[in-house]
Amino acid sequence: MTISDEAEDLLVEEVAGAYRPRSTDELRYHPAWHDLTAAGRQRAYDRARALRPLEAALRADGLSSTARAVLARIAR
Repeated sequence: MTISDEAEDLLVEEVAGAYRPRSTDELRYHPAWHDLTAAGRQRAYDRARALRPLEAALRADGLSSTARAVLARIAR
């Protein structure tokens, strides 16, 4: 199956964002991860790496949304 460049761009944005569906017992990838091509996965990874420091810079505590989510899960 092939997808259009526009569709893959949307999937890259979904995957690069910090949102992940909640799971109580397992580590999960974003569901859109599996719909990306290998090049799309690399683009999503690169985009996420660029976004996390920007997110952290906007917060007084200096933590990205990913870091806050991980710390919240650990604190439970």
